[in-house]
Amino acid sequence: SSHEHKLNFRKSKEACLSYIQDALLQKQWKRAAEFLTCYVESLEKDYSREHIGPSEMIWRIGTEILWHHSQSSMKEFNCFMEQMKTLGVKRYLKVCLEHVFHLLCNGQIDEAYQNLSLAESWRFGEQTAIQDKEMKLIEAYRGLLDYYSWSKQKNILLEHSEDGFSDLAVEQEMHSYFRKAAVNLKEIIKIPGVWDVFVKCYVDLLEFYGDHNEARQVLNEYAYNSKFPANPNAHVYLYQFLKRQGESKKSLISALKILHDIVPSHELMIDFNTMLQKSKKRKKRRLGLEVIFAALDYAGWKENAKAWSCLARQVKQIVTSEKHLDWIKQEWNSRKDWWPAFHFSRYLAKRNWQENRSLSYEKALVAGILLGKDCKYFKYVSHQGCKAQLKRFRMLKKFVNRHNPVYLRISG
Repeated sequence: SSHEHKLNFRKSKEACLSYIQDALLQKQWKRAAEFLTCYVESLEKDYSREHIGPSEMIWRIGTEILWHHSQSSMKEFNCFMEQMKTLGVKRYLKVCLEHVFHLLCNGQIDEAYQNLSLAESWRFGEQTAIQDKEMKLIEAYRGLLDYYSWSKQKNILLEHSEDGFSDLAVEQEMHSYFRKAAVNLKEIIKIPGVWDVFVKCYVDLLEFYGDHNEARQVLNEYAYNSKFPANPNAHVYLYQFLKRQGESKKSLISALKILHDIVPSHELMIDFNTMLQKSKKRKKRRLGLEVIFAALDYAGWKENAKAWSCLARQVKQIVTSEKHLDWIKQEWNSRKDWWPAFHFSRYLAKRNWQENRSLSYEKALVAGILLGKDCKYFKYVSHQGCKAQLKRFRMLKKFVNRHNPVYLRISG
């Protein structure tokens, strides 16, 4: 009966998809391909009137299998993607984009550009308006490839100019790529979103031709426009641009302050701390201590010698002058329960000493001030340093012993 057929079909379809999922999770690409073939064949034999709409599923599963299958070829992948483009106009541009990404990953730049150009000329009634966002992406990636071509021509031109030659044809071709790239890149970054690669390329174009005001406006808009999602990279790009332009430290600090609020573990926090420490304003030096303590809260910074050097330098300055010990105390109060095990265990002391003595020196100084002369980390490193007859470590031991009362004041 029709009802029985529908029921059996639904059960077999669900079972087949379950087998495919299991094969994908176990990275059994050949097995997954066989089940997908069965799944497609079963759909072709289905005579029920129920709307199944499986084209997107076939597209996504098939793409994943062909990407990983050891026997798949670029020719097969291209053929598969062309078939997927004809399965549904609603997904046409998405399939085109994925096809382009695959071509780019395989170094087929010209083929990718050709596919983008064909997709850009695609029109299908009302679907054209509905897929406006996808079309913007198509145009943006074509602009990105125009930028790539512009960059190649620019390098050729720069090489020729070094040799004392000028090539008018290359220069004209470069300007042609610039115009095409700039138009499409400018359009995509007007739409609220995360457009890092497009922004970087557009700013590079503007800077090369000396349009620094436009570049600044683009980066400010990308970083500060509330319609755009919070994006740490936007502030990184703005900071790097300001630095290239030789802007004041006040502008640089302002850009990095927002980055610190969003991502306190960002690698630029060392630059931020260094600038703050050089400031004559007490408030900024206080912020500098907060910044470096916050960065070292993250596991990725545990063995960052520069970060520990920054902290050690500032702690040493404060302890020597005996001014602003309350700064250290405030930062340490929220960390004294977990930093000792996280940073200053005997195990870490041994490992740091063996792998990086400069790191162990900086950490030992901080550990000795924060935890006192009986701290396991400090005792081990200072003992090993003195045993190796290293003057630096003997001076470290004397410094911590002399300022041990500071530890008592900090520990409260």
